[in-house]
Amino acid sequence: MRRAWIPAVMAVAAAACGAPQQPVSPPAGDVAAAPIDKAGPRYGLGRSADAARIAAVDIDVGADGSGLPAGRGSVADGEKLYQAQCANCHGARGEGIVPVYPALIGREPREGFPFGNDPKLVRTVGNYWSHATTLVDYVRRAMPLTAPGSLTNDQVYAVSAYLLAANEIIARDAVLDSAAVMAIQMPAKDRFVPDDRRGGPEVK
Repeated sequence: MRRAWIPAVMAVAAAACGAPQQPVSPPAGDVAAAPIDKAGPRYGLGRSADAARIAAVDIDVGADGSGLPAGRGSVADGEKLYQAQCANCHGARGEGIVPVYPALIGREPREGFPFGNDPKLVRTVGNYWSHATTLVDYVRRAMPLTAPGSLTNDQVYAVSAYLLAANEIIARDAVLDSAAVMAIQMPAKDRFVPDDRRGGPEVK
């Protein structure tokens, strides 16, 4: 039986070395593989993505606020949600759990923007995030880690409000909705520029 497999092994080695591969018959007693059509193998898995399924996951929010959902949430409600669903990973005070889960709360350093000169500085929502709109987007699409996308729009706004208030960006009694998000100026906003590269010779 071992000798019967030698031609097959040699054919695989030849193909790997770039030599023309000769057709190899299966050993006696083996069943020949079914022919594969030109479109490739078909596994019969999955289903078509109709408009409703696409809409369910097409929920991103742009930096310009496009896609912000309806809803509203308070800082107080957001703090309760944070302690229940976020603190296990990001710490009770938003300090993060090194090295896996990042810190979320902290405004230092408040002067300048020395992150490029000191890689040890901790980047947080308060000192490094450029847009409140994309904070809402990230919370909405990716959090909590164990069930991303499970928060309601009101909960997304509430958690975002708590993080912004804890970073001294909005008031502790604030209520966040799409209009309020658009009015927020993040401390680090002016430290970033749009990526306007279009590829090819125009890449900067």
